[in-house]
Amino acid sequence: MAMRRSFPTVLSDRLPETRDFYVALLGFEVAFDSDWYVALTRTDGDEVHELAIWAVGHELVPPPYRADPAGVILTFLVDDVDSVHAEARRLRLPLVAPPRDLFHGRRQMLVTDPNGMLVEISSPSTPSPAFAAELGRRGRAPETTG
Repeated sequence: MAMRRSFPTVLSDRLPETRDFYVALLGFEVAFDSDWYVALTRTDGDEVHELAIWAVGHELVPPPYRADPAGVILTFLVDDVDSVHAEARRLRLPLVAPPRDLFHGRRQMLVTDPNGMLVEISSPSTPSPAFAAELGRRGRAPETTG
């Protein structure tokens, strides 16, 4: 089996607000926009990133799954989380946690999208010595680029 694409799909009862959130904060562009489905894309060099937004109440969504998101974190790895944080503050988005350096080598901020989905935005940073040593024992190098 060959996989051709994969991308996350956010269920939403606020399609325009959700679309605008990801466009404004992370620079996605609208590839398709309807009253039940929005396709977003972003191209960085050879990398193509996709995100879909699907109307939570649409008939194609099985009734048991027409609920607020739970147990999911949508993660985006960027070059400069601090600039994204500055933009989030400028846009007055609901910030859960400001940028902070984590032991595993990520500088992370948390925000929620219009649906209450937890969104992690992070950049590579220096891991703690203990975590770097653990990576070394496992034959892996710390991540230094996106």
